[in-house]
Amino acid sequence: MALKQIPIAQMNAFSRNTLNEQIGIECIEIGDDYIVARMPVDHRTHQPAGLLHGGASAALIETIGSMGSSLLLDLEKEQPVGIEINANHVNGVRSGFVRAIGKLVHAGKRTHLWQVDITDEASGKLVCTGRLTVMVIPKK
Repeated sequence: MALKQIPIAQMNAFSRNTLNEQIGIECIEIGDDYIVARMPVDHRTHQPAGLLHGGASAALIETIGSMGSSLLLDLEKEQPVGIEINANHVNGVRSGFVRAIGKLVHAGKRTHLWQVDITDEASGKLVCTGRLTVMVIPKK
């Protein structure tokens, strides 16, 4: 199942007045079965020691999966909600940007599974890898 192709500006407009906007997450590419987004590593996304906060990485993973799943659904009738997330933090980063590539692993009627790898844009090193399970629920 291919993701609907919409303008990047339209995808980013969904993030207005949300956590995504507050921490600077932006979608930069939509493919047939993947989404690419980036996020700054700065005072908004740091933990007290000056490194990228693991929770910010988890928010990026959930954002990618939710964005991608929304492109598989009829949003007039249903909506995606994250129900399980895991994240393995493998390298630290102190500044710049991280880039996340989320690939669709499974697109069922009621659940979607996304694999997301987050890398440091400057070095290309893997920073975090995770998975998000999304449940498709009726829109209320």
